[in-house]
Amino acid sequence: MSRTVYVNGAYVPEEEATVSVFDRGFLFADGVYEVTSVLGGKLIDFDGHAVRLERSLNELEMKNPTSKDELLEIHRQLVERNDIDDGLVYLQITRGAADRDFAYPKDAEPTIVLFTQAKRGLADSPLAQTGMKVISIEDQRWGRRDIKTVQLLYPSMGKMMAKAAGADDAWMVEDGFVTEGTSNNAYIVKDGVLITRHLGNEILHGITRKAVLKFAEEAQIKVEERPFTLAEAQDADEAFITSASTFVMPVVEIDGGPVGTGEVGEVARRLREIYLSESLKAAV
Repeated sequence: MSRTVYVNGAYVPEEEATVSVFDRGFLFADGVYEVTSVLGGKLIDFDGHAVRLERSLNELEMKNPTSKDELLEIHRQLVERNDIDDGLVYLQITRGAADRDFAYPKDAEPTIVLFTQAKRGLADSPLAQTGMKVISIEDQRWGRRDIKTVQLLYPSMGKMMAKAAGADDAWMVEDGFVTEGTSNNAYIVKDGVLITRHLGNEILHGITRKAVLKFAEEAQIKVEERPFTLAEAQDADEAFITSASTFVMPVVEIDGGPVGTGEVGEVARRLREIYLSESLKAAV
């Protein structure tokens, strides 16, 4: 059975879902997106994703075609119609269809698309037990990484660089400092202190990041929000990433060398357990 997807107000089979060839998301990557995890049929951190979506739209002077309540209902409908127990709901909003012009069109109506991906055992990834390997690459993205746009070509290239190197992901480096992973925020732990880059235009303001830092402080783990170098990461006691689809995922190798003992660290393991437990309690 095919998936049901949501396109501009209608629930349709994926084979019947269409978007205009003049849509600015296709022509200019003029759009934003969010992805919300589903565990046990419930949405994780939905409110945070809705707030960040509104911010991204505002930064691009783009209209929001739906309210938060309507968006929640669409998410729930897609989860139910597609029988999603564990998985993801992707949301994309573009400026809409208009004749090709670099200037923003004045009368285009936004395009909104949502679809699901079933991911059985999403919270039970084997990498959580073994840890992941990353390589470092130069950060060549545009300057407004805080806006969650659909411009994902360089992160895709980074994923392929990692795959070619036999690694799981890439950490991007700018002026000697780690910015973030290709689709996740990056962290190191040194002498019991959790270190992650401060918020700014250089990184995405991760929803999972915000929750994990809150839980870390509640667990009496000291947190420093500051840039860290690649050398610091390679000399760290442990490392990990966070994202909506991986939650808290340990990193045990950078550029072929072990992080700490080369085993999953206690801080990452503990924060993953706390995040999953607390997020499930608050899931909608």
